[in-house]
Amino acid sequence: MSQEKNNISVNEAWKALIDKYNILEEIRKNGSFHIKASQIKQFKEPRLMAKWDSTDALPKVLRDNKINILPESRSSYVIGDFLLYQEIPELEEHVTQMAHVELPDYESIDVNNISSEANAINVLQLTGILDDFLNTNGNVATFNGRMGTGKFDFVVNTTRNIKRKISVNHAQCEIDGGFENEESVVIMEAKNVIHEDFHVRQLYYPYRLWKNKVNKPIRLIFSVYSNMIYRLFEYRFNILEDYSSIELIRTKNYSLQDTTISIDDLLQVRKNTLVETDDNMDNTNVPFIQANSMERIISLLENMYENSMTSQQIAELMDFEPRQSDYYYNAGKYLGLFKKISEDNQHVVVLTPLGNKVFKLNYKKRQLKIVELILKHQIFSVFFDRIIETGKMPDKQDIEEEMRVLHVCGEGQIPRRASSVYGWIKWMFHLTKL
Repeated sequence: MSQEKNNISVNEAWKALIDKYNILEEIRKNGSFHIKASQIKQFKEPRLMAKWDSTDALPKVLRDNKINILPESRSSYVIGDFLLYQEIPELEEHVTQMAHVELPDYESIDVNNISSEANAINVLQLTGILDDFLNTNGNVATFNGRMGTGKFDFVVNTTRNIKRKISVNHAQCEIDGGFENEESVVIMEAKNVIHEDFHVRQLYYPYRLWKNKVNKPIRLIFSVYSNMIYRLFEYRFNILEDYSSIELIRTKNYSLQDTTISIDDLLQVRKNTLVETDDNMDNTNVPFIQANSMERIISLLENMYENSMTSQQIAELMDFEPRQSDYYYNAGKYLGLFKKISEDNQHVVVLTPLGNKVFKLNYKKRQLKIVELILKHQIFSVFFDRIIETGKMPDKQDIEEEMRVLHVCGEGQIPRRASSVYGWIKWMFHLTKL
């Protein structure tokens, strides 16, 4: 059975669990279904089956049936049609160009190579970004790590707009950063990978834990560091016992480098870039792109610097299903940034020499180099030129038609992959707005 559990996918394991315990019918009749870790373990390890920090990672069977899972204790969970995730706003506003901060000459931290969430939090403190965002001084790191939540009850909204009561009895939560200043206690959830949303549990469970421990107000910060930009969000819960009362109070972006890119910069790259491939599927062994988010490709590049990764490790890092990790690997390969090698009798993904070079560039040079790598492909150079001439972004029909002309992929793949082309074009021109 142990070997079978290793071979079965998370999605297949959840299908089997849903069938065995008639979970969908139980949720329909009773609003929720309580399941023990030991029941989940019959099919796969609970640690792989019950924690998804973004909706990207949800198994298809849960996503299709609009159900989610929350921990109730260290050994039990509750499943229902709960609304558990909060969308992260797109990066639209200008990045605050921080004044240069003279840091002590530490050998153990490099602000130009921030490769972990812990390092990102350290740099937030060292540069004064955290103090600036909170508008307070003297934030001292006082707690972090895995903790028991204690006991508490709350309600959470559902897809049927019915609020369900949840009782938590000493579940676990993990806190990336805990700070205290004269005015407040600060709880931070930090990410170094771009996602479209995040699991509210990551702020709510720590909030309920520490609400019973301290008298000072608690401030809740969600931080994303990727591509040399810090994005900070402050949230609050308007009703203590209501998980769904989360509200975004404020957001601010920071970069330690120059992020100014103009249309003239893009035009200069276009002028200096020769088109090298038409991506005709009959003449290339590199699959055409099926990865919408350039930001996530860059996040993956940053996380793979000096770290080879298997497809499964990529999936876990990025909160992908395994097939998505292949899409993003192929997107990096398409640009010449990623490759696969054999290591310890398995295939792993690493950065190419070009990928390592791109990683080491400063913000502006890195973005413009990626623009160059994109524009070497005919379909992108065609649309770049059209946008400059007309001032209009192409629509999906325009992109699909050009994909057919260039024969970049099979007819059945065109609609899905056209979205990726649009995403990359949008990313290039969005650079001028930061």
